[in-house]
Amino acid sequence: MKKILSLLVFFFMAFALMGQDGESIDELFKVNYETPLTLDMKADLEKDPLDKAETKKKEKKKNPKIYYKIKAKRGFAKQGFGDRTVVELFYYLKDKDYEGPDPYARDFYWYDFKKKKIVNSLRVKRENAGVLHGHYEKKMGDQVIEEGYFYKGMKHGRWVRYNRHDILQEKEIYWKGWPKESLLAYYDFDRTQLKEMIPVHFGEREGEYYAYHPNGKLAVVGHYQFDHRVGVWREYYDNERVKREVTYPLEAFDKKAKPVITKEWDREGHIIYDRKKYEARVN
Repeated sequence: MKKILSLLVFFFMAFALMGQDGESIDELFKVNYETPLTLDMKADLEKDPLDKAETKKKEKKKNPKIYYKIKAKRGFAKQGFGDRTVVELFYYLKDKDYEGPDPYARDFYWYDFKKKKIVNSLRVKRENAGVLHGHYEKKMGDQVIEEGYFYKGMKHGRWVRYNRHDILQEKEIYWKGWPKESLLAYYDFDRTQLKEMIPVHFGEREGEYYAYHPNGKLAVVGHYQFDHRVGVWREYYDNERVKREVTYPLEAFDKKAKPVITKEWDREGHIIYDRKKYEARVN
């Protein structure tokens, strides 16, 4: 009888070990509790006055108007009627904290007190502008359709857009106006003179490309789509005059169309080449 029991135990253990061979490591180390493990943290804090004080300190509410260590003011803009009414809730810098657009900024958002709307323009008059800084929210009815943060007029951090059914349409991460994945090159080691900005989204070049002269003036601007140059790219002299226009295919995967120089100017702004006129003469 003892021998039979011993054999049964042996076979039972063998089958159990064979069954474990097919389990994942996560499953082997997973522990299921019938009841959750809980600690009476409140009781422990009652015993230690230092811990209690620390907890109260942590629970102290943050000032909702302070963003990036700067206190801002609340504002709102409204447009549309009925169910199509769109409301924008935002914060903007006080006059004493006003800062104009960064020399290399491509976008600069501010609330126009005269027009009563948010504008994106590098041409700004201080007396009419509330530079956006802090949380931003755009709503249609009770539905949030866009949300993000501004830092001194530039998009900063996580930005999301939703449709009216609360389905995420787009998500982007910015760093002081530039897509966070973007590659920045500088002329100097102190990184004060920007040389070029290569837009990168999900590992591919995507979006507006910018290059600058050593004096800070725009040198080249163009657009990338799926890692390819598309549309019109413009090159500038360091005196801000247009130097050349090059037209690339409108679609990234259009292999038939080839890039061509369409126009070219001298430093004084006189046109020295026009492809359409040249082709008209030739034909």
